[in-house]
Amino acid sequence: MMTAAPSPAATQVYRVYIKATPERVWDAITRPEWTARYGYTGLADYDLRPGGAWRMRATEPFKAACAADGRPVPDVIIEGEVLEVDPPRRLVTTYRMLMDPEIAAERVTVVTHEIKELPGGVCSLTLTHELEGAPKLAELVGGQWEDHGAGGGHAWILSDLKTLLETGKTFAE
Repeated sequence: MMTAAPSPAATQVYRVYIKATPERVWDAITRPEWTARYGYTGLADYDLRPGGAWRMRATEPFKAACAADGRPVPDVIIEGEVLEVDPPRRLVTTYRMLMDPEIAAERVTVVTHEIKELPGGVCSLTLTHELEGAPKLAELVGGQWEDHGAGGGHAWILSDLKTLLETGKTFAE
């Protein structure tokens, strides 16, 4: 009898603790000079007001690596709308991944970043991704495709962000 892999949760929650100020964490999430350095190295462009657009553009090295693997990606790999913004504490956006046609056809999802300052110069960063109606995206961002070359999803991105803010270097450096 075959068993299927467990289905990813419709809401995924990730939390990391980072030795950094809330402002540095906020900048690392919202500024392209930071987002180009960690995770999948996208260039974030935010219109940081409710109703503003946001997008993640692929860097040239990322596009080249994907093309070399036979998986070309568009210039804009994720797009959405800013729903709530309260710097440096809370950012809520819609999220539509464009790298894969099947995932792009799924329902638009919602991502919430919450940053809380804690004693001792530490912040918690909680990412909540509401993935109802987007099962393939839920698998991807949940890291279930990691063994197939798709990376470790949100957990990997947040771990790399933490490493960058605390050490000045990423996993790749």
